[in-house]
Amino acid sequence: MLRMKRTAKNKHAKNKTTAKSKLQLLKTIASISFTLCVLSMICLFGFLLYFSAQSLPAAKVQQTSQILDAHGQVIDILHAGQHRKIVRLSEISDDLIHAVVAIEDRRFYDHFGIDLYGAARALWVNLRRMAAVQGASTITQQLARNLYLNHERTWDRKMKEAIYALQLEMNFSKDEILELYLNTIYFGHSLYGIETAAQAYFGKSARDLTLAESALLAGVPKGALYYSPYYNPDNAKKRQKLVLDAMVEAGMITREEAEAAYEEELVYQPLPEERLSPAPYFIDYVKQTAVQKLGISQEQLYGGGIKIYTTLDPHMQRAAEQAIADHLQHYPDLQAALIALDPRTGHIKAMVGGRDYKVNQYNRVFAASRQPGSAFKPIMYLAALRQEGFNALTRYRSEPTTFTYDEGRKTYTPSNFGNQYANEEITLRQAIAKSDNIYAVHTIMEIVPERVIETARQLGITSPLQPLPSLALGASPVSPFEMAAAYSVIANQGVRMAPTAILRIEDARGRILYENQPDAEQVIEPAYTYVLTKLMESVFEPGGTAARVAHVLKRPTAGKTGTTNSDAWMVGFTPELTAAVWIGYDRDRTISSAEASRAAPIFAQFMEESLKHVPPKLFPVAQGVISLYVDPTSGTIATPKCGEHARLEYFVKGSEPGEFCSEHTAEQDRDDLLEQHESEGAEQERRSWWEDLKRWWFR
Repeated sequence: MLRMKRTAKNKHAKNKTTAKSKLQLLKTIASISFTLCVLSMICLFGFLLYFSAQSLPAAKVQQTSQILDAHGQVIDILHAGQHRKIVRLSEISDDLIHAVVAIEDRRFYDHFGIDLYGAARALWVNLRRMAAVQGASTITQQLARNLYLNHERTWDRKMKEAIYALQLEMNFSKDEILELYLNTIYFGHSLYGIETAAQAYFGKSARDLTLAESALLAGVPKGALYYSPYYNPDNAKKRQKLVLDAMVEAGMITREEAEAAYEEELVYQPLPEERLSPAPYFIDYVKQTAVQKLGISQEQLYGGGIKIYTTLDPHMQRAAEQAIADHLQHYPDLQAALIALDPRTGHIKAMVGGRDYKVNQYNRVFAASRQPGSAFKPIMYLAALRQEGFNALTRYRSEPTTFTYDEGRKTYTPSNFGNQYANEEITLRQAIAKSDNIYAVHTIMEIVPERVIETARQLGITSPLQPLPSLALGASPVSPFEMAAAYSVIANQGVRMAPTAILRIEDARGRILYENQPDAEQVIEPAYTYVLTKLMESVFEPGGTAARVAHVLKRPTAGKTGTTNSDAWMVGFTPELTAAVWIGYDRDRTISSAEASRAAPIFAQFMEESLKHVPPKLFPVAQGVISLYVDPTSGTIATPKCGEHARLEYFVKGSEPGEFCSEHTAEQDRDDLLEQHESEGAEQERRSWWEDLKRWWFR
C-alpha cells in the first residue's frame, strides 16, 4: 500500500517535470520565433530602406519631336526609331486603361510590384498545360524592363527586373507607374506609347478610343507583329476577344458590352508610309540651325519631344515647287533653287534647294559658288547712289570699252550680252533695264570697288568679294540665300532683318527653350533704297530684261535678272515678299539662252501665286525723295514743251537736276513748275497702282 502511494507520488512528480519541460520548450520556441520574426522584420525593413534609398537607373524615354509651319500645322516628325508622344493618364480612355490592366496585370492595384499569387497561378497553369501559356510579369516589372533593361531571358536580368520593380513601387504611385507604362509600350510599326498608336491606327487621340478600339490596341503589345491588324487581322481579332473576355471576368464590363464591342467594325488608318516632308530642304536647314546655332542637342531633337515652330508658309512652298516643276519640265538635267523671305520680318516663307530631294539632298540655296552676274548690279548701284553727284540721270557711253586699273598695270574689257551696245550715252535707268555691262563697269570704276563691298556687307552678304572691276558684273560668287537677304533690305527701306526660319522651340512640357527676338537695324538710308526700287521696276517695263513676264505680274514689282555662262538668276521683290531664283547645272556645264530664260518665269509665277489673295500695294515712299518729270536726253527738268519725251524720275533730295530743259519759257516760275511736277508725279503713281489693282482684281 505504501509502495503504491510512493509510485503514484513519483509519477505525479515526473508528470509535473515533463509539463514544466514542455512549457519551457514552448517558451524557448516562442522566444526564438519572436526573435526571428523581429530580425526578419528588421531585415525586411532594412532591405526596403536600402532599396528605397537607391537611385533608379537613368531612364530615357524618347518622345517624337515635331516641326510646325507658320500656321502651327505639323510638317515633319523627328524620332530616332521610336515614334512617341507622351500623354497623362487623365488623357487616356478609361476603356483602354481597364483593357490593359485586365489582360496584362489584373491584380495591379493589389501587389507591390511582384505578384506572388499571380506567379504561382501562372506556374500552375503552365505546368498543367505543359506550355508557357501565362506570364508572371506584372505591369511594374514590364515597365522596369522597358525603362532600364533588355529583353534577354536570363536569371540576372529577372533579378534586376524584380529589384527595379520594387524600387518603382517605392518611388511612384500606381497611377504614375501605369501612365509611364502606357507611354512606353511598343505597338508595332515604330509606334511607341498609346497616344501615337491611337493616332496611327485610328486617327484619334487616346482619350477618344472606344471599347472595341481599346481592346484591340491593348492586345497588340503581346506580339506587335503577330497581333498587328495590318499584317494579321485574324490574330488581332482573336486577341481582341481575349481582352474583352478578361474585362468581363474582372467585372469591368458586361458580357453584352463585350459582344457588342467584338462585333463593331473597326476602321483603320492607312499605315504611315516613309514620306518626305513637304519642304525637305527647309526641314534640313531648320534641324541644322537648331543644333549648330541654337544649342539643341541631337538627343533633344530626335527624342526630346520638342516642338519647333517655323516660318514656312505651306502655300508659298507649294507655289515655289510648282513653278520650278512647270518651267523646267523640258529640261530634266537642269537644277534650280528658290528662296523667299518676308522683307518686313526676315521670315523664310519658302525654300527649294533642288529639283528632287530623293535624288540629291544638296541645298543649292546656300551654294556660295555661283556667280550672280547682273543680279549683283543693284547692290553696286545702291553704293553709287549714296555718292555725291550720282543719280538716275547719270550718264555713261555704252560702247566697247577697255578699262585700266591697278594704277595702269592691268586692263579689263567687258562686253554686253550679244555684243549689243547703245553706242551713245545712257542713263542709270536704261542701264538697269537693259543690264548694260559697260555702264556698270564705268560706275564701279568711278566709286571704287571697296565702296561696293562695304555696301554689300551692310546688306548682309558675307561671301568673299574681290575688289576688282569685274565685281560690278557679279563675278564674285554669292549664294541665293545672301542675294535674297540683300534684296530684302532694299525692299524694307534699308532696314535689315536677319533671315530666320525658327520662331520658337518648346520642350515636351511646353516650356520655351528658344524664342526668336527680331533685331531690326537701319543699315541704308530709306531714300536711297526707294530710288533704287523705282529704278529696278524698269526691268519689267518694255525693253527691260524681264519684260516678257510683265503680263504675269499684277502688282508693283522690282527686280533684276542675271546671267553668266553657267548660271541664270532672277531676284526681286514686292513690299511683302522677296524671292531669289537660280537655275543652272551642278557640274561645270554652260547654260543655253533657252535654259537661262526660265529663271524669270519661275520668279513671276511664284510671286503671283504666293500673293494671289493679297491686293497689290505701292512701295512706301520714303522721306527725302522727290519725283520730277525730266527730259532723259538732256538730263534736265522737263517743261510742258518736252511733251511725250518727258519721264517721271525719282531723286534723293539734293541730287535732283537744277536746270530746266532749254525749251522752258523763261517767264515761267521755277518753284511753281517744281510743285506741278511733284503733284503730277504723285498722280501718275496712283494711276499706275490703280491699273495694277484692276489687273489683279480681274485676273
